[in-house]
Amino acid sequence: MSDIAQEVGQAIKQARVEAGLTQKELGERMGVGTPTISKYENNGQNLTVQTLKKIAEALKIKLNISFHK
Repeated sequence: MSDIAQEVGQAIKQARVEAGLTQKELGERMGVGTPTISKYENNGQNLTVQTLKKIAEALKIKLNISFHK
């Protein structure tokens, strides 16, 4: 697992927990199953920007992508 994929997965999990949602609840908001949310959080799946946007919308947070030197 790449470092960035692991960071993204951990960020998704942290945002979900801070929103007070279970994996099931987030999945219901997104129209996907709990196993899919688990894959997102544990890097079992490659995420597109569109998927990240859907996750952010379901969590009612802003998606912020940045590059740093």
